Order: sequence, then C-alpha cells, then structure tokens
Amino acid sequence: MTGSQWDGTAHRSADNPAHYAAIHFHEDDVVDCGWADDVVLTIPPHWNSGVYCARFHQHEQTAYASFFVLPAKGKPSSDLAVLMPTATYVCYGNDGTHVQRRRFLERTMNRFATLSRNQMYLQRHPELGASTYDMHRDGSGVCFASRHRPILDMAPTNSVWNFGADTLILDWLEECGHSYDILTDEAIDREGIDLLGQYRCVISGSHPEYTSPAMSDAVLDYLEQGGRFMYLGANGFYWKIAYHPDDAGLIEIRRAEDGGRNWIAEPGEYYLAATGELSGLWRRNGRTPQALLGVGYTACGFDSASYYDRAHGGFDPRATWIFDGVGENEKIGDFGFALGGAAGAELDRADTALGTPAHALTVASATHLSASYLTVPEEFYHLTSDINGENSPLVRADMVFFETPAGGAVFSTGSISWCDGLSHNHYDNNVARITGNVVQRFLEPKTFEVPG
Repeated sequence: MTGSQWDGTAHRSADNPAHYAAIHFHEDDVVDCGWADDVVLTIPPHWNSGVYCARFHQHEQTAYASFFVLPAKGKPSSDLAVLMPTATYVCYGNDGTHVQRRRFLERTMNRFATLSRNQMYLQRHPELGASTYDMHRDGSGVCFASRHRPILDMAPTNSVWNFGADTLILDWLEECGHSYDILTDEAIDREGIDLLGQYRCVISGSHPEYTSPAMSDAVLDYLEQGGRFMYLGANGFYWKIAYHPDDAGLIEIRRAEDGGRNWIAEPGEYYLAATGELSGLWRRNGRTPQALLGVGYTACGFDSASYYDRAHGGFDPRATWIFDGVGENEKIGDFGFALGGAAGAELDRADTALGTPAHALTVASATHLSASYLTVPEEFYHLTSDINGENSPLVRADMVFFETPAGGAVFSTGSISWCDGLSHNHYDNNVARITGNVVQRFLEPKTFEVPG
C-alpha cells in the first residue's frame, strides 16, 4: 500500500519504493486456519478424473468438502475436458456475509435477502475469512482470497451459482454418456498450454470471471494451435488476478477504477503486490474477453431471465449444424432452473469494436430482458442512464460462433443462466440439443476453416 510520502507520482512500488513504505494489516485476514489434519486421503489410482466431495456428519448436520481430481500427468483419458473456474470459486468463497453485500443482493434481486445455514454459520465464525466481494472490518476491500480454508459455498446443496451451476454441466455430460477430464484454473495457471493442448475440446464453467495472465495466455495459445473452446457462460475473463508465486492457493485481486465491483482499490494500489502487474479489468489491460472468446460482459439482472431468438448468423451455412433439431422460430431456452430462462443473471455481447473477430457469427440473441437489467459501469462515458433497461441495445446476450486459423473454433453462449436449462424436461430441450450439437462437432477430427 502507499505510505505517508506517496504523492501520486508513482503508481507501482517498484517505481519508487520509498513511497510505499507501509503494510496494511487486517484483523480478519486469513490464509490458512492452521488446523491439524484429521483425515488424509490418497487418491486411488483407479479413480476417474472428476469432481468429488467428502461428506461429514455430526448428529443431524452434514457438511461437504469438494475437491477436484485431475487426470494423471500426461495421460488424458478423453478428448474432452471441463475447465472448472476454481479462481472464481476462491474469490467468491464465503460470499455474502458482509451487511453491504446483503443489501446489494436485495437491491438487485428485488426481494429480501435470506441467509442459508452456511451464511448464518459464517456470521458467527468470521475467522474462516471473507470473500473478495466483502470488506474488512476497517472498511477496506478484501483483495486476497485463499483455498487453504473452508469455503462453505463450494459444495452441493448450495445455490445454483458458480460451483452449483457448473455441476449442472457435469450432470448433463454424465446423462449424455460423454467421458471427460476435469481441469482447474490453478492447474492451467501452472501448466498452461501443456495441459490444455492435450484436449480437442474444452468446456468452460458458467462464470470464469477471474483470470491470471498465465491462464489467459494458455487459452489464447490453445486457440492458436487449433483447440475448440466452448464458453458456456458469461462475465468471464473479466478481472485480472494473480496466483501468489510462492503459494498457488492464494489469489490477489485489485479492483481498479472500473467495472462492476463492491469496493474500489485506493489510488496508487492498482498493482498486484505478488507480481507487480497491473490488476483491474482485462478490458483495461489490453485483452478484452471479446478478442479471446467473441463476447464480453455487458449487463446483469437477477430477478428473471429470458430466451434467445435465432439470429441472422444462425442461418449461415457455417452454423446451421448448431441448430440441428431446433425449429427456425423456436424460442431457445424459455425455461431455466434458477430464473426461468437460459438468458439471464449476467450477460455477454459481441462487439467488433472490442475485439470480436470480424468473421464471427452471432447465431442467436436474447433481447427480451426486464427493465431491471443494468449495463455494466465500463460502458458509461457520461452522466446519463439511457443505455440501461429493456430497450437498451447493450442489454442483450449474444450466442457466437467463429472458426480460428489453425482449424479450431469457439462457441460462446453469452449467459450465466445457459446451463440452468440443460436438465429441463428430462434433458430433452433445445438448450441441451444445441450444446450437444456443438460438443459432437467439436470432438470430430475434421478441422474448421476460416471463411475467405
């Protein structure tokens, strides 16, 4: 943090260390609870790669500890992998305990906030640490988060958000009989393209919001080498984070100047202490989500969700296979587990001005959103509000497909709520059908060709 001599002439500690001669301690920071091990598990060699939970019982109470089993190093068991956004899980870990966060939820969801059993427990046990959406007791923002502590909301029986939503993808894959390996953000940060490059197709989670430079580079390298990437969510690749170089379980984020956030980093503290890199939005760091995956965060609303209409690009011969088994005028995803639709919560849009490839096809769009949907702050350039609400051209979800020069392709749904529709009507629905069409084609050896 800045020291008493800081005068605004330097914004990184390395540029003038004398101006940063201070450390900010918080009584409620925690990296590791320091508990002794009660249970130790050695993963049996015959276990499949997957998401597992240890279940603990005490009288009438049940608790879970989720963990991820990756394939043996250098031995993928499938051509398909699911990249679990574990950085997002850690940054959101134990979210919603701070009173300001609960007020935010009440305003955005248009209803009184109700606390789950886990949240009530966290109210009484702040020693487990807060999320990066909370603030410390002294009012400063929480910029460090660790997986070396119990994260109560990364478990079954919680809300269909982040981890809960991503298990719906796994459930659908199991129902369809697809074999797959599990990867994690932390592993991608550490191993990069060497890990991603083993797979013909990679599926993201519903909300891969927090991305380190190494993770972003790995996805870019994967696409440049012909990989096929399915981004089944929204508000992804949004914040630039860092894993601590000496402890991969510790994540740092500085919420600088712009973006949808609960607190703002202090002036002079936009750079990461762990790596010296500028944090904040990837959009302000020169790599937009649109440039990587065709779409980027544009709006959010949490009271309801909507459906997609097939767009002009969806009738292009390059993309008609995506809609095999779906009627031309059929509403896509007018159902959903959480908000009643497949287009909702947080939405992404295509925008060539922000880097969406010129040859990318917007194959479907959701525009029938309620007036509660708001445009993200980085779209505001002056003090007006005419870009918000149901009539705003920026309040929409775009489903995008494009090919890459090395024979790969990208499919992005542009909505966090997309996965909520996969299991509807016993998995017989157009959300599942479209997702299945893309998985099937992306697993085929036949390469894609960039038009022209």
